[in-house]
Parts: sequence; structure tokens; C-alpha cells
Amino acid sequence: MRHGDEVAQEALDALLKAGADKASCGVSTSVVTELNVERAQIGLLRSTMNVNVNLMAIKDQKKGSVSLNSLEPSAIDRAATDTLAMAAVSQPDPAFDIAEAQEPASFESGAKEPDHDAMYDRMKEFLDTVADKYPTIMLRQAYLSFSRHNWSFVNSNGVDYRTEQGVYRFNALFSAREGDEVSSFNYTGFSMRDLEQELLERGSLDIMLRQTTEQVRTRPVKGKFMGDMIIAPDCLGSFLGFLTHPLSDRPLISGTSLYKDSLGEKIAGAEFTLHSRPVSSEIADGYFVTGDGYAAENSTIIDRGVLKSYLLSLYGAKKTGRERAKNNGGAYVVEPGTTPLEEAIRGVKQGVLLVRFSGGSPSANGDFSGVAKNSYYIEDGQIAYPIRETMVSGNFAEAFRNLKVVSKERVDFGWSILPWVVVPGITISGR
Repeated sequence: MRHGDEVAQEALDALLKAGADKASCGVSTSVVTELNVERAQIGLLRSTMNVNVNLMAIKDQKKGSVSLNSLEPSAIDRAATDTLAMAAVSQPDPAFDIAEAQEPASFESGAKEPDHDAMYDRMKEFLDTVADKYPTIMLRQAYLSFSRHNWSFVNSNGVDYRTEQGVYRFNALFSAREGDEVSSFNYTGFSMRDLEQELLERGSLDIMLRQTTEQVRTRPVKGKFMGDMIIAPDCLGSFLGFLTHPLSDRPLISGTSLYKDSLGEKIAGAEFTLHSRPVSSEIADGYFVTGDGYAAENSTIIDRGVLKSYLLSLYGAKKTGRERAKNNGGAYVVEPGTTPLEEAIRGVKQGVLLVRFSGGSPSANGDFSGVAKNSYYIEDGQIAYPIRETMVSGNFAEAFRNLKVVSKERVDFGWSILPWVVVPGITISGR
């Protein structure tokens, strides 16, 4: 197979030859080795290869882009021609640009090759331990994979980056059965650099399996009330998406962002600090280069409740006149609080522990509504019972602004490190 560095430079040359004023190309190749389990039986170990080439050109302030999955020279030449043809019919925008010149660099993390024996041993150990510790669990699917990803990026300003990353990833889907009664499905996953620890010791896997065994018999919450919601780490990622989306290009460019004039202002509780740390040693599944061609840096987005940074790309920064973000977001790390989870639960008079949220995106003003899945009712500081047919609704911006507690405990998912958080003012509707 042709090397990605060679193909990237070849594509860049083709774009410039076709008439581009400015151009860039990224070539991604990855080999994924996967060990899968279906219905508690280890299945096939297989490897797949993926190739993706992205070409972008700017001509007369017009932009075109094309993606393809071939490394062949003839395919690259056709794609370069198509990219310029797309640019020719697009609308001009002076904000279209490419990253300025930077020192060429190479980045590397993780293993170069999968350890097949360790993959099998860890999966077998996981199946045996779950069968012994959680006999009511029905493991529907589980995947343990190793991905070796290579990415080459060049642009016509002289940017030249190469990255090589190896990472193990695990995902599982499961339910529990007692007699004729079955819990709803639940799932979780995580990433890791190595297989030195048992799978049950990673992420929230053990917590989620235990909770699923408790959720065979559920009850709806009675009535409708306003209370506190404890958002569990597996669910917090979705709410961070609600929180960070208004900080990105589209909402800020259009002027519809809830936080368009909030830089330097309080948008979350004083205990809440959010970092994006794609190049931190504590993140196993991060990244080294941004999508628009800059070396990624760690950043703090919210510091003790105060908004410190937007998540603008080069294009978004030029359109809004604001500062470009140091990274693409993601790789989120929330600083731990000082309150143990048990104490946080004791502080809730009436509310829910939200483990999974099933609902659409919030409205423009931050209102959200959805079903609390695999979750629990809390009353007088105690987890009372697992719930079903229960809706939760509120305004995520207000909820985070009034956030009460961040737990001392956190879960390391490999791609993020997240605690439990307590937010007030949530409408909880049962039967």
C-alpha cells in the first residue's frame, strides 16, 4: 500500500496544478483488529482496513472539497479536478483560509501492533467474571478492538504533520433477566492504551452491569414535581454536548448561540471546571492536530463556572472576529469536586439519578425534554428504586448555571474523564 505522506503531497501538488490558490490534503489509513462476543461466546478475530483522503481547495475565495477512499494516482488526479470544479460553483467567502506555516512535526502514541493473546485473555476473563459476579446479566454484544491510525496532513503554506496512534477500545451491550422479567438494554464503552487492567476495572463497566441487575423490576415515578437531577458520567457527555455546541462555529456565526456574549462571564456553577485535553497523558484516545491544520493544545473552556474559551475553527474565528480555539473540543476532563457521591445523593430531597437520556437536541433557548432510561428515583437522600416511563425536562443552560455539586469521584473513559454532577430545577414527570 502507498504511504499516506506520499499520497498527501501528491494530492496537494495536483490541487495546485489544477489552479488552486490555497489547498490542503489529509490522508487517513487505519487498521482495526476486532475480537467480538455475541451471546456470551467469543467469536471471530478479524482485521479491517480503512482509507480516507480529503482534498480541499480555495480559488478566488471560493472553496471546494472532495473525499475518496482510494490511494491510486488516477483517482487522486480526478479528485483534484473535481475539487476545483466544486470551488468554481460555490459562493465566495473571504473567511475561507488555511493554517499558516508551522514547523513540520510528527506525533505518536500507543502501541504499534495489537496483542492478540492479551485481547483474548482479557475478553475470556471478562466473560468468566461477569458470569460469576452477575449471573442475571445477558451479554448481547461486546467488542474489544485495537486501532492503529495513521494520518498525514499537508497544506500549501508548508504545514506538514504526521500522526500515528494506537488505541484499544471496548464496547458492550447488555440486559438482565430474572425469570420472565427483563431489564431494558444498557451499554457502555471506553478506550485504553494497553490491556494491563481487567476490563471490569475500566470505565463505568462494573457500575453499569451492577445497575442493570437492579433494573429488572422498575416503577414509574408518581406524579409530577420539580427536583434535582444527578447526571451520571455515562450521561454527562451528552449534556456537555448541549453545553459546548453553542460555543462552536455555526451558532456563533449565526448569532443564535446562548453564549454569544458570555466570554468571561459565569455560565456554570462555581464548582464546575471543564477542560479539553486532547494531547494530555491522562487521555488515551485524544488527537494531536486540529481539523484545520494546527498542532492541538490543551485548553480550559470553563474555569470555576466562568466561560474562558469558545470552540471556533479558523473559519469561525475569521467570520466572527474572535480567537481561534486551541483544539477541536472533545477529550473533555471535568475537575473533581470535593463532595463524595454518597453525600451528594444524601443532599437530594426529591429527584432522579439520570444514567441514560433518550431525547432530542435542546431548542435554541436551551430547553430539553426526554426519557430517563436505566435511572433511579431519589427521595429524602436515598436511592428509592429504578424507574420507567419517566420524563425529565428543563433548561440545560439554567441547570448548569445553578449547578450545585460536582462529585469527588470520576470515571475515566479514555476519551474523557467525567464526574457525577447535581443540577436543580428539573421537571420530573411520571404517571
